[in-house]
Amino acid sequence: MAAAAAATRAVRLLLSSSRRLHASASEGAATAREAHRSFIHTAAVVHPDAVIGQDVSIGPFCTVGASARIGDACQLHAGSHVMGDTELGERCVVSTGAILGADIPGKTIIGENNVIGHHAAIGVKCQDLKYKSGDECFLQIGNNNEIREYCSIHRSSKSCDRTVIGDNNLIMGSCHIAHDCSIGNNNIFANNTLFAGHVVVEDCTRTAGAVVVHQFCHIGSFSFLGGGAVVAQDVPRYMMVAGDRAELRGLNLEGLKRNGFSDQEVQMLRKAYKKVFMPSIDSQSSFDDRLAELEHETALSETPVSYMVESIRMSFGQGRRGICKFRNWNR
Repeated sequence: MAAAAAATRAVRLLLSSSRRLHASASEGAATAREAHRSFIHTAAVVHPDAVIGQDVSIGPFCTVGASARIGDACQLHAGSHVMGDTELGERCVVSTGAILGADIPGKTIIGENNVIGHHAAIGVKCQDLKYKSGDECFLQIGNNNEIREYCSIHRSSKSCDRTVIGDNNLIMGSCHIAHDCSIGNNNIFANNTLFAGHVVVEDCTRTAGAVVVHQFCHIGSFSFLGGGAVVAQDVPRYMMVAGDRAELRGLNLEGLKRNGFSDQEVQMLRKAYKKVFMPSIDSQSSFDDRLAELEHETALSETPVSYMVESIRMSFGQGRRGICKFRNWNR
């Protein structure tokens, strides 16, 4: 009898411990869920089919559409809107008045750690008159971009293309990036920089304020566009342009130094630039001859000079606009 009583007490003690452990685990889970709960203001309108991540903050007078997906730790400030088939990555900030996406076919994808400024319009319908209502159109934005107030970035004009923005770009106030543009990484566009449709911008470029770029132009890496420039033709890599219409004004020397180009590389580029664009007064060679000679010298090499030659040569390919004008300054 004593053994049976002892066994009964042991079973009761085990069950009691199990209940306490289960209760403690349930309380911990509840606390964790509470910590990850998103805040949605009562004055916000969030469709029940929208997908909202953890730790999301949605302020008053915001609207979130049925097909929207908001990543973890995003902040939607008062009066901002996420519409249509739009995906917002983690830790993004959408400022007051900004509009993301549109209720049209297609999709807007925005990566992580992006800041969307006040009253920006991102992923809205393009302004291309060739766009046909009902066609799908797309915009894809990478990570760590800061897109400031009143910027507009449009979706593509057709389903077989897309507007693309890379990573780590600073796009200042009132800039415009039109349909089917392709923007690389680590670019800085000053206020009121305007890109028409199908413009290609490579990496690490800079623009001063009030720059206008014609449709289908290519802007090469590490180039600089001076304030007020009207760019109607391609800007090769490493170069600087200014004026209306924009002309080549030499190499972007300051930009090259800031981006880690060695003194030797800069000197090589300067020598190559002078050879092509600044021939001696008694030189009888044409631009094509000088470019071909430099191209022959850099064949099979992988140096900044070879990349510059490649950029110039590609600008004269089929469907391209050629390079900006240059003056034949004598040495």
